[in-house]
Amino acid sequence: MARFAGKTVVVTGSGKDKGLGQAILQRFAEEGANCVVSDREIDDEARAIADRLRALGASVETIACDVSDAAQCTALVDGAVAAFGSVDIFVNNAGIGFMMKPLLEVDPVDWATVIAVNLSGAFYATQAAARAMVAHGKGGRIINIASQAAKSAFPHLPAYVSSKHGMIGLTRASAIELGAHAITVNAVCPNHVTTGLGAQQNDYFAKLLGFADTDAYLANMAHKNPMGRPGKATDTAAACAWLASDEAFYVTGEAINVSGGEEMH
Repeated sequence: MARFAGKTVVVTGSGKDKGLGQAILQRFAEEGANCVVSDREIDDEARAIADRLRALGASVETIACDVSDAAQCTALVDGAVAAFGSVDIFVNNAGIGFMMKPLLEVDPVDWATVIAVNLSGAFYATQAAARAMVAHGKGGRIINIASQAAKSAFPHLPAYVSSKHGMIGLTRASAIELGAHAITVNAVCPNHVTTGLGAQQNDYFAKLLGFADTDAYLANMAHKNPMGRPGKATDTAAACAWLASDEAFYVTGEAINVSGGEEMH
């Protein structure tokens, strides 16, 4: 399929191998989109991801962006427009959640860092992308990668849970204002996926909950899931592709669970 031929997709936090961002870009590349790989640094890992997308036939740019800096978010969007003429699909995927501590032990600096990246970063990037989409005059899609933690709380992750709950509020507020410009704004809420961040969480929570090792922890996770397995990055990527498609034009302000039935509200 080439349903995104001529469209440009930007995905923040997409420069890490086996990450959600990489999987999302791969799905769009397979369907004909121009792709912008973005992360805090464009290192060898990010460049390798870009090369693999080019091997799929996609036109690809790499642009560094620390989303906690509003000016860098604007520069990211400006760079994408300069390269491809427009930004049609913007995915707020950049996030951190490795600062795992009990509530009473959380350092205010760590709290501020998580909020700055996960929530403020999504706001800065949404604002920059929406401005470009409005100027282009052809609508667009903004997709926020939230989490099951945007719907339910988890221990030892107060900043992460708060930031993801806040992302749902940002999604809804943005959708209300941007609908008049034919821009939809939605969130995808995946359950646990073993990305680089997910692997750190596996190790931490396996020990916290008393499992013998991470394999036992993951087996228990699969057992509790109605579909019998944890999430995969490709599950999230498929949801993003649908939300960016013409079929989903009338869907906005939603926070869609992609959790195998683990999360149902």
